[in-house]
Order: sequence, then C-alpha cells, then structure tokens
Amino acid sequence: MIALALTVIVVVVSGCAGGSNESIKSLSQDDADRLNNTRSHFDSATDPAFTAPTHFAAGRLAESQGAPQAAVEQYKEALKLDPKHQPSIYRLGVLYTQQKMYPQAIDSWKQYVSVTNGSAEAYGNLGFCFDLAGRTRDAEAAYLKGIEHDDKSMSCRVNYGLMLVRCDRVDEALAQLQTVLTPAQARYDVASVYEQMGKKESAREHYAKALELDPAMNEARVRLAAIK
Repeated sequence: MIALALTVIVVVVSGCAGGSNESIKSLSQDDADRLNNTRSHFDSATDPAFTAPTHFAAGRLAESQGAPQAAVEQYKEALKLDPKHQPSIYRLGVLYTQQKMYPQAIDSWKQYVSVTNGSAEAYGNLGFCFDLAGRTRDAEAAYLKGIEHDDKSMSCRVNYGLMLVRCDRVDEALAQLQTVLTPAQARYDVASVYEQMGKKESAREHYAKALELDPAMNEARVRLAAIK
C-alpha cells in the first residue's frame, strides 16, 4: 500500500490517569519523507505471461480492425508457444487463402489436417484451397480423403461437386451433390456454376430441371427468368 501524505499528524497523549491533556505535533518534512520511505512500496507483481490463446485473441482483434498482417503475426506468435494451437492454424489458413498466398495457405491447411487427425472439415478446406490455386488433381485427392473420413461431409461433397461442374464432369458432380442435397438443390447448384461460367444454355437447362423437380423453388424460377 502506498502512503502519499507529505505531512503526518500525530496525537500525543500526556497527563495522569485522572484526566487527559492532548496536544498536536506536526512532523517535519524530513521526518515525513523518512516515514513514507519505510512504509511505501508497490506490491510486487509480474505481468501476466502471454499464452497462445492471448495471441489468438489479439489476432482476432486485429482482423476485426482490418489489419490482416498484424493478425498473421499474432497467430504466428501463438504457434511459437503452442505449435498445435488449432484456432491459430485455422485462421492462418483462412487469411493466407483470402490474400491468395496459396503456398502458405496450403501449408497451413496441411498442418490443420495434421492437428485435427485428418478431419473431413480440414480436408475440405485443403481441397478448396488447392482448387483456388488451380491444382485440380490435388483438390480432388483432398476432397476424396475428406469423404473417406466422413461420407456426409457437406463441405467436401458440395465443393467437390462444384469443382467437377467446372471440369465438365457433370454426372459425377450431380452424384456428389445429391449425396448431401436434394436433387432439385443439386441441379440449382450446377446451374449456378454454369451461369457463372457464362454457359447460359446449360444454366437454363439445369434451372428448368430444378423447377421440374421442385416447382416451389422460387430461386430457380427467378434465376431462369433473368438469363437473357
């Protein structure tokens, strides 16, 4: 506890038992300083140690403030303290992918596969990153590995299916998509990819098929009508 008073007031009691006579004495500045020096000190305490979760929290804050590079540095610091810190590895994979730093992103997703013991989610993210990097064969291998671990993995089946559409392997794409989506939804997704590719006739065909399978699918009706 810190004593801040520069002047200390002391009550001196004198006299006999039958009465009391109190007088007040003011200490000199030198006496007060000596008293403060003997009693005043900061309680000793050390700064809290930084941990992987601390750096992770700082990284997330940096992301929220639009500072991805600062976030990357925080996640790297977290991994120095805990090389298997899953949240930090995941966010590094996301940030590197968003910044199109594909070699670094792929390394991060491979690491994420390792620390999650080969989860379907991890393989799905790795496959998606390979796909974005133009490494189709590697993407396909990753998606299939994820499906091997979880044959109902939404991310693996859907992203793999959409990639197959872009590779003009539509029948295979529908087989993947219909594992986790309704037939109408699968056709709608195929049509969406074709529309993005500028293949209007193929897009129309699959939007129409989606409506045939599910007449209540208004999204397909709207998209079909919008294609000129």
